[in-house]
Amino acid sequence: MNPKLREKTMESLSAVLPISGIVLFISVFLVPMNLGTMVMFLAGAVMLILGMGFFQLGAEMSMTPIGEGIGVQLSRSKRVWVVLFIGFIMGAIITISEPDLQVLAEQVPAIPNMVLILTVAVGVGLFLALAILRIKFQIDLSKLLIGLYAVLIGASFFVPREFLAVAFDSGGVTTGPMTVPFIMAMGIGLASMRSGKNAASDSFGLVALSSIGPILAVLVLGCFYNPTETEYSLGAVADVTTTRDVVRVFAQEIPAYAGEVLVALLPIAAVFLLFQLFTRRYQKRQVVRISVGMLYTYIGLVLFLCGVNIGFAPVGAFLGGELASLDYNWVLIPIGMLIGYYIVKAEPAIQVLNHQVENVTDGAISVKTMNRSMSIGVAVSIGLAMLRILLSIPIYWIIIPGYIIALVMSRFVPKMFVGIAFDSGGVASGPMTSTFLLPLSIGTCQALGGDLMTDAFGVVALVALTPLIAIQVMGLVYRFKTSKLEKQAVQHIGLTADSDDIIDLEEGG
Repeated sequence: MNPKLREKTMESLSAVLPISGIVLFISVFLVPMNLGTMVMFLAGAVMLILGMGFFQLGAEMSMTPIGEGIGVQLSRSKRVWVVLFIGFIMGAIITISEPDLQVLAEQVPAIPNMVLILTVAVGVGLFLALAILRIKFQIDLSKLLIGLYAVLIGASFFVPREFLAVAFDSGGVTTGPMTVPFIMAMGIGLASMRSGKNAASDSFGLVALSSIGPILAVLVLGCFYNPTETEYSLGAVADVTTTRDVVRVFAQEIPAYAGEVLVALLPIAAVFLLFQLFTRRYQKRQVVRISVGMLYTYIGLVLFLCGVNIGFAPVGAFLGGELASLDYNWVLIPIGMLIGYYIVKAEPAIQVLNHQVENVTDGAISVKTMNRSMSIGVAVSIGLAMLRILLSIPIYWIIIPGYIIALVMSRFVPKMFVGIAFDSGGVASGPMTSTFLLPLSIGTCQALGGDLMTDAFGVVALVALTPLIAIQVMGLVYRFKTSKLEKQAVQHIGLTADSDDIIDLEEGG
């Protein structure tokens, strides 16, 4: 095995094992599962581990250099309309190919799949163009976010409440394993052509702004659809009795995901070919490497999506329904928090973001520190999501105060942490959230007889919210430590200077 692929696969194994252990614990002590269901879950876990390994290596080899190359070329363009047009097209193409969005579209009963996907794609395209302009003209990210979220919160009061949770969820799912490596690399490429103290911090923020567009777009779309017109039913765990049945189920589903991922990747491959033809940016060896990376990305996403959708999602819905039916269903809150703490580490795009943060900050913010902060944030998110379902708390009561806190904090933390924090919120809500935690919430909501549109949806939005606060808290700690070290350095210099003066006086005397 390729040493790099082995390394990525071992990282994936360490991320997925804790979740598998939690599910096994629940199946033994709280919610008994038949062996067929457990085998399906474990088979899905194996595919997920292999898929993440292939995907992370593929994204590193292909998506990152393509995005960075396009970002560099855009930064050189003097024609603003060209920059806007390319930003819009790239945002729309990459969003349509996003597997997370496909998953959410399947689970929203009120809107036709393609209508939701195209609406979200337009929203991402428009706001990615805006994000590129922000870097090009050095607009303050914090002020821009405050203004845009003020518009978003204001608009939310004029649409049916049933669409609020879905709208905020759509902002989270658009920033998944396909979009994050590409968009983040584009930001690095755009900022790399500039010099100055804010160049590194400006490379972050594209994901954050790209997450706002879909929310506004779906809020507008909510005015045209009646969420009470359709019903939704969860898919059940496949009925298997032998190992041959398990292989048969996955073998039957793989072709569908292979076709879906192929359709998703073809536009990106076409963009790469056109970009190479017009710019001749990459040498032959780099083109081969990017092509191999595309193949790895394809294999990884097929394995990942098949494993998660067939093995993980039905088990998530099953566990949610069974745990909600217990007399002590409050146990969903600590269990949800525990799952949330570990599940974020299994998100492919999270690892891409964390490694890029470590590289851009020259190790000042390590992968380990990012993982810990993200895990704490997502654990709180899932705890709040379970509490919200159990008590039917309106999402307004959590989302609006949460964003106000995050936006106020953005005025006091170092600029780099603002971009990282708001990027991390979108990145945290990836395919694992969409295909395990959302079904868990839906299963819980249906077992309790709650309103699907207002209570079950919103878990992705909450997962996207709390990392904003957690990472900025890390930024405040970083600022405090930095200031303390600077003061100590100044005091040390002052004491040294005083000592030199005394020595000079003594020598002069």
